[in-house]
Amino acid sequence: MPSVSEQQHYVACIDLTGKRVVVIGDARHKLAALRAAGADVVVAEQYEPSLLDDAWLVLVTDRDQGARVYGDATERRIFCNVEDVPEQCSFILPALHHRGPITLAVSTSGASPALAQWLRDRFASQIGFEHEQLALELRRIRPWVKQNFHTYDERREYFRERVTRALS
Repeated sequence: MPSVSEQQHYVACIDLTGKRVVVIGDARHKLAALRAAGADVVVAEQYEPSLLDDAWLVLVTDRDQGARVYGDATERRIFCNVEDVPEQCSFILPALHHRGPITLAVSTSGASPALAQWLRDRFASQIGFEHEQLALELRRIRPWVKQNFHTYDERREYFRERVTRALS
């Protein structure tokens, strides 16, 4: 098993609609994003194991409580992130940028959040209004494409051509 510093992560965008997410500590900077994702957010300053009942994931900003929360969450098979303590994380959070339906995520696998943020800002400056509009248009026509192109390969090729024409 690789050390925490060598860990490769599986990256996914998670639908938190209606899912219970427990936040331990002061995480005002994370609350808006969690609520925008539809999470049922429970915030607590002091940890009690019962807070994890029916939880789907937990975020901990109070590192003094992190080891206990991580241990309990792991035992219950609940995803847990203790801010700035990679060895107490079953998931990490990338640096994000949103523009309409486009989400840019950059991670250094926990090696340097500052570098991830710098790269995010650099890449985000490349995403313009035209990309946002194209993403909205492609979302709009997606059902039609799925109905009229029967294989994954046909759909992929159609969308690739559409993107290339629009951005060339």
